[in-house]
Amino acid sequence: MRRNYFFGFIAVLVISFLVLYWDLSQTNFNALLASSKNINYGFIILILLVILCTYFCEAAILFVLSGKQKFIDLLHFYRVPLIQALFNAITPMATGGQPAQLIALKQMKIEFGPASSLLLMKFIIYQLVVFFAYIWAFLTGHQLLGEMKHFNIIIVISFLIHMSTIIFLLFGMFARNLLKKIGAFIFKLGIRFISAEKVANFQTAFDQQVDEYYCESQRLFQHKKRLIISFILTCIQLTLFYSVPFLTIKALNLSGSWLELVQLNILVVLFMAIVPIPGASGGAELGFQALFKFFVKNNAQLVMGMFIWRFATYFFGMLLGVIAWLIRPKKEN
Repeated sequence: MRRNYFFGFIAVLVISFLVLYWDLSQTNFNALLASSKNINYGFIILILLVILCTYFCEAAILFVLSGKQKFIDLLHFYRVPLIQALFNAITPMATGGQPAQLIALKQMKIEFGPASSLLLMKFIIYQLVVFFAYIWAFLTGHQLLGEMKHFNIIIVISFLIHMSTIIFLLFGMFARNLLKKIGAFIFKLGIRFISAEKVANFQTAFDQQVDEYYCESQRLFQHKKRLIISFILTCIQLTLFYSVPFLTIKALNLSGSWLELVQLNILVVLFMAIVPIPGASGGAELGFQALFKFFVKNNAQLVMGMFIWRFATYFFGMLLGVIAWLIRPKKEN
């Protein structure tokens, strides 16, 4: 593991420990002990199984999009989202996940070109489903934003960033020439700050990326059955992931609305997406507290719930990612 990834891993542990330590210092130990005795461990197991299912959905999406049919390939694909979870967790704004997935696919004897195309197709589908989830959360749960007033501005900014990403993707699919013109206009503005030669190089690279993206998106549309199956699997994956806070509430033997918790979780994940720290450390814990404070009875339950949720959605994936990174597909003779 490269040094910068190691430092990212250490940063995650340190920040998460400090946040947890601060919360524990503000919590009555006897109340915390009482909360731990009331945990429903059946729901803890269910939460971990749900997380495993979300990774399986990701593996199945890659399996479907690749067109492979052997069961052993599906098992090999299961490594990919686990490794992605590890490197997403230890790099700022999850920037390490994509290169790590390429390496994992290369270990499956899928060359970088086809592997990049495969991940690009998966990314397109994922972004579209996530965008629809954000729209749904805003339309049906906008009243909840009033209860998260400290995060409203950040959530709106993050939503606008994601909307810009979706618009960029749609332009690349259906209006690539217009997208190239917009890119050329922006690059021309950059001549004031950098040399014309560098601007020309950036423009050429940008046009090549747009053309590649357009070709891959058109290839995706040619396989409508794969597209529909992958879209459904992505919906299942995100529904399971967004349901983890509800299951966490149940693990604490508390009651809460599944719909409201899913809506709030979508908004919290939207907030976490732009926290520029490995694993959104600090921001994730703050977001969780904003999410759960309406459903818990005391601070001890809040701390216990935060630990369960953070371990299941974050550290559990990191642990599995380390194991997946160490267990590589056997090379054929």
